[in-house]
Amino acid sequence: MMTPATEDFHLNQWLDGAVFLDFDGTLVELAETPDTVLVAPGLVQVLAALAAKLEGRLAIVSGRPIAQIDAMLAPLKLPVAGVHGAERRDHAGQLHIASAPSLDAAQAILRALVLAHDGLLLEEKRGALALHYRLAPGLRGQCEQAMAAALAAAPGTVLLHGKMVLELKPAATNKGSAVAEFLQEAPFKGRRPVFVGDDTTDEAGIAYAQQLGGVGVKIGAGPSAARCRLASPQALHAQLAQAAASTSPTSEGDTP
Repeated sequence: MMTPATEDFHLNQWLDGAVFLDFDGTLVELAETPDTVLVAPGLVQVLAALAAKLEGRLAIVSGRPIAQIDAMLAPLKLPVAGVHGAERRDHAGQLHIASAPSLDAAQAILRALVLAHDGLLLEEKRGALALHYRLAPGLRGQCEQAMAAALAAAPGTVLLHGKMVLELKPAATNKGSAVAEFLQEAPFKGRRPVFVGDDTTDEAGIAYAQQLGGVGVKIGAGPSAARCRLASPQALHAQLAQAAASTSPTSEGDTP
């Protein structure tokens, strides 16, 4: 259920937990195309310091492929779930790949649409297809029609509606299932999860974190099940830096 956020959020009160961060719109501002986003100066260093503070209990959970996250955050390599959990690198560095339905027919449908119209971008990932229309918002209706046809041509997939993007992905994985898998492993196991995201695609992670007694944090405006909210990626950066510099982590029994 989508409800207004009702609690203040202070990450330094959750240093006994496990922190899961979305990337686009959460750690970085959205851009016209996925390859033009900018990582703020100093962010990589803050994430590295926070990962050390949390003794490794920090992971990125993104719709992007893992390789793109690594390139954006180089030289830092964190545990990452990419393509909404369809691929995942655990804390030990082992890669886990979920089985995915064939997208050949869906890909043909979407490629035809992109070739016929300027301003559309088809992002082809391992097991997923993302159709971006940020540069051609007037084509939203045609994109939705094409994605509906692509969905019908790819049994075992679901359609996600994001910010100026439609994405076809395996039905068996989502950001909530990715968090669940991390929490079965060291060093995340037994810790309360914090999930931070900005889009509808993050709601599965937010809901799962709160189901386990953790907290979900929504970045920016819009409906969300998250109990907490931050105004922008910059507001999150401030929280990350403060938590990384904190010298007094909250004890396991404290209530944020």
